[in-house]
Amino acid sequence: MHNSPFHPKDPLFTERVTRSFALQGAMQTLAARLEQVSPGAIDIAFDWAAALTQQHGFLHAGMLAAALDSACGYAALSLMPEDAGVLTIEFKINLLAPARGDRFRAEGRVLKPGRTITVCDGRVFAISGAGEKLVATMGCTLMCVQGREGVSG
Repeated sequence: MHNSPFHPKDPLFTERVTRSFALQGAMQTLAARLEQVSPGAIDIAFDWAAALTQQHGFLHAGMLAAALDSACGYAALSLMPEDAGVLTIEFKINLLAPARGDRFRAEGRVLKPGRTITVCDGRVFAISGAGEKLVATMGCTLMCVQGREGVSG
């Protein structure tokens, strides 16, 4: 469990994040699951699958980006008010090594929460057996959205 210095504005943030995550078709495509939901910290896990690879058999960079974007987005959402939604403004991904592994863990961590803008850091680890390797990092900026129809939790 992540030891968070942040305090959520919504005491039911875990349920809200879990409910929202279940609605994401993109995460269903990855067969992804929430492994950790803490204030300002989300871990998403998924297994290697041929349908998620590029031509060399490595996990496609777009799949890594999608998992990291969701991990960072939910990390930010976990600290937002209960009536808020979250949208990504910008992200940058660094691909550090070929994404080769049996399974993967995308971690999203809030670096600086704000009333409107939250900055997060993301990392993806490829896991095989007992070993894990950092394969990608992301810097992500997210926006708290309130009062916009169709954008909530």
